[in-house]
Amino acid sequence: MKRLLCLILILVLSVGLLAACGKDPGTAGGNGGNEPAATPEPTPEPTPEPYNAQLLTGYEKDSSYPDNQRPVAIMFNNLIDARPQNGLSDAEIVVEIKVEGGITRLMGIFDDWSDLGKIGPLRSCRDQYFQLFLPWQMLYAHDGQSVITDQMEEQYDYQEFNLKWVGKYTWREPNRYNWAGKTGLATEHTEYTDGEHLIAYITGEGVDTFRDYGESTFFNFVDYREPARQLSGDEVSVAEQVTVQHSSSYRTRLTYDSSLNLYYMSQYYGKSGYLDTIDQNNDQQLAFDNVVVLFTDIHTYPGHTSTDLQFVDYSYGGYGYYIYGGKAERIRWVKGTPQEALRLVQLDGSTPYEINCGKTYLAVVDLDEFNNFSCEALTTSEG
Repeated sequence: MKRLLCLILILVLSVGLLAACGKDPGTAGGNGGNEPAATPEPTPEPTPEPYNAQLLTGYEKDSSYPDNQRPVAIMFNNLIDARPQNGLSDAEIVVEIKVEGGITRLMGIFDDWSDLGKIGPLRSCRDQYFQLFLPWQMLYAHDGQSVITDQMEEQYDYQEFNLKWVGKYTWREPNRYNWAGKTGLATEHTEYTDGEHLIAYITGEGVDTFRDYGESTFFNFVDYREPARQLSGDEVSVAEQVTVQHSSSYRTRLTYDSSLNLYYMSQYYGKSGYLDTIDQNNDQQLAFDNVVVLFTDIHTYPGHTSTDLQFVDYSYGGYGYYIYGGKAERIRWVKGTPQEALRLVQLDGSTPYEINCGKTYLAVVDLDEFNNFSCEALTTSEG
């Protein structure tokens, strides 16, 4: 009987012990298990770094970037006898537009001009270039300018930022050789400057170089924190070799190198065909991440037939092409008054169009030359 009672007691104690072990320790105690489980605090999202893009390329600014400094736009002689030029490979943007007589000038835009090497040959400015940098209040350097540019400079009170060359800020190289080994060149093919002379001019003339651009950029660039945009869609075509004709004798070709994702520039030399556009400072061919070609009406200014000064119509905008990565996409562009900045937009005419970060070749081309513009695959293009 005692043995039976002991067995019953052991069984009862075992059941109680198992029940106690099965309880949730978090709910045991005097509160009867009614308290909710603790919720972990959410991990805060990291605060993104503020957008801090360079004005001319869209890349992120680094410690060497000349923040709050006006860029300088410099006019380069592009007559065939004046080539090769010096210093163009340092430009963040190179602009080419037709001027009188079917020739073109090149305008290099530089964000850091303080340590530029040899620059030139220098040439005179035209208003079709002036209207592109006017909204950004850039410094501009040249030797001479058209009467139309004179009028605009006065109208928009731009005299302070016009670096009008005088002898002590430039030099001549009358014995220089051009691409063909020719010397004894015309005087206008022999004038140069550099960063040291630019600083001397700016300091000596008391030029205001400060300008806070905030988050503004010359083009709408893809955010440098995001991957580059790859062109695709119905308006995209192959563009491994791009030919831009400004006139029958002034043609520029940009050839895509897929291994470097760059377009290399060459120009037409008549019977010699296309030759590489070389910067004589470093013997390197000019290369660009982006190519932008915009079409508009270009004609002689009324009353200036004797000098053939060219009127470039920025008033109404037009169509063009953005070229990147071996492909071209049709776009539109708008500007308006001289004081309004150039803007690239999508085909709807209003939505901003973004280009990828990098150096840009920008051409403004006469509508009359549209049929001579081409984008081709390298395997089918002609030399």
